[in-house]
Amino acid sequence: MPKTRKCALCGREFVPNSGTQKYCSEECAEQAKEVKKKRQRDFLRAFEPVMELQQQEYLTFSKAAILLGCTRQYVYKLVEQGRLPASRLSSRMALVRRSDIERMFDANPYNRVIPCSKPKKTTPKKQRTSLRKNTNDVQSTDEVLEYYSGEEVMQTYKVKQSWLYASAKRHQIPMCRIAGRNYYSKKHIDAVFCTSVDLDAIVDWLTPQEVADRYGINLTAVRSYAHRHKIPSKREYGQTFYSQSHFDELRRTDLLADENYYTVEQVQELYGLTKANICHIVKVKHIEKTKVGRINLLLRSDVERVMAERKTAGF
Repeated sequence: MPKTRKCALCGREFVPNSGTQKYCSEECAEQAKEVKKKRQRDFLRAFEPVMELQQQEYLTFSKAAILLGCTRQYVYKLVEQGRLPASRLSSRMALVRRSDIERMFDANPYNRVIPCSKPKKTTPKKQRTSLRKNTNDVQSTDEVLEYYSGEEVMQTYKVKQSWLYASAKRHQIPMCRIAGRNYYSKKHIDAVFCTSVDLDAIVDWLTPQEVADRYGINLTAVRSYAHRHKIPSKREYGQTFYSQSHFDELRRTDLLADENYYTVEQVQELYGLTKANICHIVKVKHIEKTKVGRINLLLRSDVERVMAERKTAGF
């Protein structure tokens, strides 16, 4: 059976007449010659501008980009960074020397860049020895000896698994994995999740919605208010709770039912004054004022004394 061969142009199988025959017919051979000539013409057409530019000493930014094989914007960037000198002859003409381009390449040899590597800072020998001693001391004193399992942390501090992972990553808590379970450094976990306030001594807790309803605070402002006044809080399974006793002490809701204080609305009803008049009298006569949430409370004895003085004066 005669050996067959695939045509290098059309891909059809044919029986070659010689060992060097590549094409199945004369037509394919002529087409292959035309394709080869076209490639040569395209190569010369593309390489001809570069050959002409190599003979020129002064280049525009566009021609410099062709010579470098980059964009014109990158040439502007090199000039702006001061890496490539350029001369501006007019408002629309700027030139670059070809010798400056070659000098730029000579001044910047290739250096291998290893990914994720940072240059090491050179330190004197004395500092190196002291640093080694300090690191050895830290390693000896900061050895992690006790661990919490992930389940123990979630049960002890009542946190979710996602919150535990996020906190461990944020605070760089030492962790090890044994038999498919994560174990966290007990000392670091206690330092992150424990607070300076004894939370077990606080009995009553309120959710943010309950705080907003009870004390008349906007729900979106509860967190910032508690942080500003350092009210103890805890987080259990994704829900935040705030100490009720600290809120009561700060907001003093018991004063609302105290007979020794008037609200501004009560003063308006009793003496027929507007809010602007009451505000002016409180400021001028130095009436003791206490703010409970959004409500202003005025000391009853001061209000009655000032109103009696106004009555005798004929107001």
